[in-house]
Amino acid sequence: MADDCFLRLKQVLGDPAADPPLKPIIPVSKSTWWAGVKTGRFPQPVKLGRMTLWRSSSIHELVERIVRGEAV
Repeated sequence: MADDCFLRLKQVLGDPAADPPLKPIIPVSKSTWWAGVKTGRFPQPVKLGRMTLWRSSSIHELVERIVRGEAV
């Protein structure tokens, strides 16, 4: 996807300590998220240098599957 962007984990899971606080897209804990990545339940990350990122399109597809009752 040409206009796809990347999200950091805090953007996906939220960060109440940020200023301003970030609301979660997927409201699960970090350990649940990483377990889901390991099992294929959640999207695989992309490594860009030392950063671990997720394609926004992958997160959007996951949300759509959750809404349809096909995931989580």
